[in-house]
Amino acid sequence: MKLKNFSLIATAIALSLTAVPFAVNAQINAQTPTQVKQVGKKGRFERLGLSEQQKTQMQEIRRNTRAQMEAILTPEQKQQLQAAKQARQGQPRQQTGQGQRPNKGFASLNLTEEQKTKMREIKESQKNQIEAILTPEQRQQLQQFQENRGSRRQQPNS
Repeated sequence: MKLKNFSLIATAIALSLTAVPFAVNAQINAQTPTQVKQVGKKGRFERLGLSEQQKTQMQEIRRNTRAQMEAILTPEQKQQLQAAKQARQGQPRQQTGQGQRPNKGFASLNLTEEQKTKMREIKESQKNQIEAILTPEQRQQLQQFQENRGSRRQQPNS
């Protein structure tokens, strides 16, 4: 009887020891949508230690960029973009195989070559405006973040 109880206790301990690492790993890997959003583009700029004035300027640059990009779109494309935004609301950001996200708004709009060229120009302008408001140290940090992002993408997921 004692031997039977001892083997049951030993089995229970062995199972709990093997299950704990899996539970901890699952808890670490489980991310809420708010945790994922913090890692995005805004998170990169937050880590730069922006002043209040820089944050205000950054918001204004983003607003202007968004308005310029939307001005390029046809009414039908604007409707498609709005529908895509509504469909994504409340859903956690997911990634598909190879580290790519599912179609994001602009990718599914069938933009003309002229629209694509204008979008690239607007994005380049935004990048230049953002760099202009950063200190040399912040620009260097941003460059390091971008280089690290590229190397992380090339590493296989474990």
